[in-house]
Amino acid sequence: MAAAGEGTPSSRGPRRDPPRRPPRNGNDCGPRDRSLAALGSIQGYGVYVYPNSFFRYEGEWKAGRKHGHGKLLFKDGSYYEGAFVDGEITGEGRRHWAWSGDTFSGQFVLGEPQGYGVMEYKAGGCYEGEVSHGMREGHGFLVDRDGQVYQGSFHDNKRHGPGQMLFQNGDKYDGDWVRDRRQGHGVLRCADGSTYKGQWHSDVFSGLGSMAHCSGVTYYGLWINGHPAEQATRIVILGPEVMEVAQGSPFSVNVQLLQDHGEIAKSESGRVLQISAGVRYVQLSAYSEVNFFKVDRDNQETLIQTPFGFECIPYPVSSPAAGVPGPRAAKGGAEADVPLPRGDLELHLGALHGQEDTPGGLLARGHAPHCPGACQRVEQGCAEFTDVLLGPPPPGYHPFLFLDSLHKKAGGRSRGGLHPRGTPPTAQEPPGGSRPEGRATEEQAAAAHLGEYVLMIRDVTTPPFLGRRLPPAFKHLRVVAKRAGQPPHVLEEGPEASSSWQAAHSCTPEPPAPR
Repeated sequence: MAAAGEGTPSSRGPRRDPPRRPPRNGNDCGPRDRSLAALGSIQGYGVYVYPNSFFRYEGEWKAGRKHGHGKLLFKDGSYYEGAFVDGEITGEGRRHWAWSGDTFSGQFVLGEPQGYGVMEYKAGGCYEGEVSHGMREGHGFLVDRDGQVYQGSFHDNKRHGPGQMLFQNGDKYDGDWVRDRRQGHGVLRCADGSTYKGQWHSDVFSGLGSMAHCSGVTYYGLWINGHPAEQATRIVILGPEVMEVAQGSPFSVNVQLLQDHGEIAKSESGRVLQISAGVRYVQLSAYSEVNFFKVDRDNQETLIQTPFGFECIPYPVSSPAAGVPGPRAAKGGAEADVPLPRGDLELHLGALHGQEDTPGGLLARGHAPHCPGACQRVEQGCAEFTDVLLGPPPPGYHPFLFLDSLHKKAGGRSRGGLHPRGTPPTAQEPPGGSRPEGRATEEQAAAAHLGEYVLMIRDVTTPPFLGRRLPPAFKHLRVVAKRAGQPPHVLEEGPEASSSWQAAHSCTPEPPAPR
């Protein structure tokens, strides 16, 4: 009875240690576990396999609980190795999740990462910093799978609060974050040298902010959904519908950048505008080989479409002071009576095809913006080109002379028209007696011929501001004969001036008299 009353070790097991609990110490094991725990029983070391066989513990025990250093293994390959306190995962340790491949090394409280540690992600990257309940919380340092680096505040596993970010493309951001998005105030320094300082919302520029673009363009004002709210959308050349200038005389061209609703884009400065010119191209069905300027085959130029109902070919724009450093932009409106700063233009032939590689100044890196010849930088939405001069026809451009009726009106001087009969004489071989001798002849030979021209202003900012260039602007220009006592810059307005010029300088020849 006594033997029966003592029972076997296995019969006492259910009373002292339920099947789902580990033994109290390494020496008190069931028959199944005694062989595994025997080697470390003296030091309190034991091995316990849970009844569901999913968990296995190897390590130190105290009073029937896991206590000290140990390793808890999971059947799926996950594990924890580190400190245990009264049967709980608490203290320094290392946890590996087989299903994700991630590993955390650091502090644990009641089985969860809590405090400070390092998380290594199988997909790439790592996090070092504060954690709470297994998530990034507090201050930390994160490197993502693409190599991007963030250092700052976290909340609920997301970037939240002040922080700095180095992006994969080299851009750097320093400012506020809200749930993984830039929001609040921040500074973005781009790899190309551009800098934005101001407000953000939902990861884009939003609110008041300023940008210094790598091309030299600056903008300060309101931003909406990542775009300047007061940005320029078009270029306008001020003046009458048709500008008339005296032959051989310099003139000025005033330009404004306008917004969609017609206001001057005063918030924007620094765009590079280039001036160029074209001369009207006339092709008549009766004279298929006749045009305003006959161009050699080796000098054929692509025809330029204009909004005035005719085409033109490139024509040189020059300045008497070519080679002087690039012009400065004019401040204020073009309507102001105060003379604007004078600039200089260098000889520019084929302007539509040149200056595409204008280098931009990296303001953020301390480089002074470069402004090439025949260009101006905009200041507060305005610019002025001064001392603009149309030079003589370039080599390969052979002007045709006007009709006989126009010879008389021009005082016997023949300039840039069409000759309907026979072989038209060129400017190098004028009819006898058609040009007076002396200084006047020399001045006219070095000037543009009378006729119709087109001025063009193009946005050549490089690289384009925010990836977009403004469409070009055109101005119809007429070169007229200089009258005695006439000021160097002539602007004739009104329908009477236009009709009188058209009657005296038409490029269309009169039909030949019937035989």
